[in-house]
Amino acid sequence: MTTHRLGVGVLGLGYWGPNLAKNVATSKECRLTGLCDRDAARLEHVAAEYPGVRQTRDVDDLLRDPAVEAVAIATPVDSHYGLARTCLEAGRHVLIEKPMTRSAAEAESLIELAERKGLTLMVDHTFNYTGAVTKLKEIMATGSLGDILYWDSVRVNLGLFQHDVNVVWDLAPHDLSIMDYVLDVKPTSVQATGVAHYSDGLENIAYITLRFTGGTIAHFHVNWLAPVKIRTTLIGGTKKMIVFDDMETVEKLKVYDKGVNVVKEREGIYYTLVQYRMGDMFAPHIQNVEALSREVAHFARVVRGEDRPISGGDAGLRVVRILEAAERSMREGGKEIRL
Repeated sequence: MTTHRLGVGVLGLGYWGPNLAKNVATSKECRLTGLCDRDAARLEHVAAEYPGVRQTRDVDDLLRDPAVEAVAIATPVDSHYGLARTCLEAGRHVLIEKPMTRSAAEAESLIELAERKGLTLMVDHTFNYTGAVTKLKEIMATGSLGDILYWDSVRVNLGLFQHDVNVVWDLAPHDLSIMDYVLDVKPTSVQATGVAHYSDGLENIAYITLRFTGGTIAHFHVNWLAPVKIRTTLIGGTKKMIVFDDMETVEKLKVYDKGVNVVKEREGIYYTLVQYRMGDMFAPHIQNVEALSREVAHFARVVRGEDRPISGGDAGLRVVRILEAAERSMREGGKEIRL
């Protein structure tokens, strides 16, 4: 029996849209049925790669085509809510670039609309479809790290400066979405500080701290002004620790049998003995997969009811709630914001 290939239109052909178009066009689960961008020159340039695919500068025109069963939205974040709502109201499934929306209220509204209409709403949390993050989730699910003490992420580089969002909304969604996917527990509060060194008022460097029930703490450093590109996450457990370095080409994940053993003894008074444990390191085999290709195929299977979404609207909402709280904390001088 031949599997129906989902007809997908790509809306927005700037930086990320062409990548979506390419992976939709080459997918065994989807077919590219439309391209849409307000910029005529940009539309013509991208559409030249896909002769015969409908191209339009008008969203309503795109949605009039019954061959467009779903829409992948890759536009600036301020436009996400309005465009996604238009597509859902027109009865189209939606895959929306991260961050999902500019506010939790907007995200909640889209989730409610999609549920009411029986449509799929997914967020493009691409990293959660990589071999490295898939393996990371597998390892964490075994409980072999013990209790999680901390999550420490650094995502820095020189540029690209954005003109519509600060560095928190630009870079933090990557690591926040990974953490949300991998950790079973959810944060209870957010604190953030940041600085806008230039006149546009958008923070170009920021530090975000999340706290969890039970003592787990997470920290995220995002920066557009670093001399080098770093994509590193350290996860510390009571039994083992992990280093996830996305800049590594082979050993992206390294699991260390290292840590401390704490022993309390009594000799007149209580005191604590900290014993260091220095064990082996191993780098697990990671499947080499094209993350966006896997995500596009997964989206089609979710639409057909064959799979549950890895990055559904609820995941997008959780990330937006943290981003929104982080921004509020920065505006209020690093105040702790309850989630």
